[in-house]
Amino acid sequence: MPKEYVKKIEGVYRVGDTRVSLDSLVYLFREGMSVESMLESYPALTLEEVHGALAYYLANQEEIDAYLAEGERVSESQHAHSRSVNAELIAKLRRARHENQIPG
Repeated sequence: MPKEYVKKIEGVYRVGDTRVSLDSLVYLFREGMSVESMLESYPALTLEEVHGALAYYLANQEEIDAYLAEGERVSESQHAHSRSVNAELIAKLRRARHENQIPG
C-alpha cells in the first residue's frame, strides 16, 4: 500500500499526518534550503516525509504553485482590508510611537 506523503485537509496541504503545511517546505525548497535544514526547522517530520513531500510538489508543481499564488493573493487582500478597516487605530499607534521616541 503506497504511503501518502501529502494530504489535503480542509483545503490545506499537510505533510503526512502532521500539522506541517506543504507550503512551508515548498517555500524553503524555493529558497534553496537543504533537506537537512528543513528537518531541523520541522523536527516533527522524518527524512522520508520531507523527500516524499518535495517529490509530491515536483510531480504536481503547476497545481501547487497555483494554490500558493491564490493563498498569497487572499493574504494580501485580507491585509489590505485590515489596513483599511483599522486605519484610524494604525494612525493612533504611529502617533503614540512617534511621541514616545527619545530625542537623538
